[in-house]
Amino acid sequence: MSIDINAQMQALPERVNADANLQRIGRYCSVEFLLQCGDHSFYLSVDRGRLAPVLEGARRMRSWRFALRAAPASWQHFWEPVPAVGYNDIFAMSRYGHLAIEGDVGPLLEHLRYLKAVLALPRVMRAQAGA
Repeated sequence: MSIDINAQMQALPERVNADANLQRIGRYCSVEFLLQCGDHSFYLSVDRGRLAPVLEGARRMRSWRFALRAAPASWQHFWEPVPAVGYNDIFAMSRYGHLAIEGDVGPLLEHLRYLKAVLALPRVMRAQAGA
């Protein structure tokens, strides 16, 4: 079953900002990054663990520190309730050629626990919806 990636991205800030545990582990994280799903670009801006509304679409002058780029099918697999080997983690996806990580990976690595939890939230939302 496929998911509406745009709807998941738009619902993400509310879920992130309502999660006390994510707020605690992300309290020192402030970064802007790009999540690209095929031709769709989503700009995520985190300020001390709080996620601003996600901006969608090509923005010429929009900056980001790092980018995570994958095909829609790869994100679909990543967000399955129990993803297959090679899709269970962003680094596994990168290793198997399903995801490209570009730019300054320093903030990604520095706030890895928080960012991996944020990126996995669509998986949790999908599991809760019974998909």
